[in-house]
Amino acid sequence: MLTANKYDVGEIVEFKKLHPCGEKRWEVLKIGVTYKLKCLGCGRTIMIPRVELNKKVKAPKK
Repeated sequence: MLTANKYDVGEIVEFKKLHPCGEKRWEVLKIGVTYKLKCLGCGRTIMIPRVELNKKVKAPKK
């Protein structure tokens, strides 16, 4: 099953749960099978699979 990318580079996404630093918003840095995200609170970057990202995201924001 192929799905199109829901998010673009530079877009801000909001997770359902807080990051340990207290922030919910993440910036999309790289898209593909895995997404690279940067926390807007502390600057930490993570790589997360597309399926997992779709489960964790509350709402996309621009």
